[in-house]
This record gives sequence, structure tokens and C-alpha cells, in this order.
Amino acid sequence: MSVLETATSAEPSAAVSEMLDLLGLRYSVGPKHLALPGPNAAQWARAADLALRAPDHGGLRPFRFVVVGDGQRSALSDLFALGAQQRGQGPEEVERARARAFNGPGLAALVARVRDDVPDVPAHEQWVCVGAALMNFMNALHLMGFGAKALSGASVSDRAVHQAFCVPGERLASWIIAGCPKRAAHPKGDVSASPVISHWQAGQL
Repeated sequence: MSVLETATSAEPSAAVSEMLDLLGLRYSVGPKHLALPGPNAAQWARAADLALRAPDHGGLRPFRFVVVGDGQRSALSDLFALGAQQRGQGPEEVERARARAFNGPGLAALVARVRDDVPDVPAHEQWVCVGAALMNFMNALHLMGFGAKALSGASVSDRAVHQAFCVPGERLASWIIAGCPKRAAHPKGDVSASPVISHWQAGQL
């Protein structure tokens, strides 16, 4: 019997329970707590394959991932610095922006393409797909033993950065950093499910 078959039964198998427990240990890990190595090309690709399992009404696939290799970090740092300059920031802020291009042992960009010409699939549904793809991507990295974190900041909206990663109709949604965690990940607050799940009853909110 396969893991998928056992997952449909009333009681999950030991393998399914173990996987759920492992996913329950996934928390974001910041760059200062990540060490080399980052994901290799095959591991990034495997994470992207899992991202394709996100709910995707209409099969629009409104997302893609762009891996920034070690040899491209310097070029990215120049774009970050240019963006900071265009925002009117001073020399110290520009250098801090430049340094952010080297955050994390592994770095990828999440690019979204949310269309307004598909009446049956409104924009909010497409964004749900983008978010689900990101979560599947990060869950896959976690299951492979990596720590990861999604980051945004001003750089995702900088004109030069946007032009370097996106074609017309796309936007840079976030960065994903990944590497080997130097310490166990932990939650920042209450992680009880009770505040976010309930059972609907007619006439009650």
C-alpha cells in the first residue's frame, strides 16, 4: 500500500504521521542562522516541481522561480545599490542594500504573473496560487533538510531589479533564501491552530 493510499484512510500511517510531524517543524530561518551549502540545481528543481502541485484554477501557472547563482550575486548587489540610490538613500544605506544581495547560502526569486484577462480566474485566486506555490517550494526545501525564509523589502519594487527579473506583465513577489540551519527553527509566537479554524453553522459568524 502506498503512502497516498494510506493517507486516505481514517488513521494515517506511521509514514504519513512522521511527514506531518516534520512539516509541523517548519519555521522561517533568517540568513544569519543559515550556513553553507545551499540547495544545488537538482534540489532547487525538485522544490519547483513540488510548487507545481499548488491549486491552480485554469492552469495559468502564475508563478516561476529564478535561482541566483553564486557567480551572479555581485551583479545583483549592483542592482540593489542602484535601487537604493534611486530611492534617494545615503551612502551607508546604499552599502547595506548592496550587502543584502549576499544574504543566505542559496537565493531564488519568486516572480508572479497575475493576469486580468481571465474572467473565470480573478486576481485573488491567482495570488492564492502564487502563495501556495511558495509554501510548497519552502516545504520541499524543509523536507530536504534546509532552512529557508521568504523576504521582500524595497528591492522587489526597484525598477532596475524588476527589469532584470521580470518581463512585461510580471512582478517580483519575494526572495527565498535557503541553507543549512545552524540551530533548530522555532516559532515566534502562538502556533496553536484554534484561532484560525472553526466549524461553520448557518446564521453564525
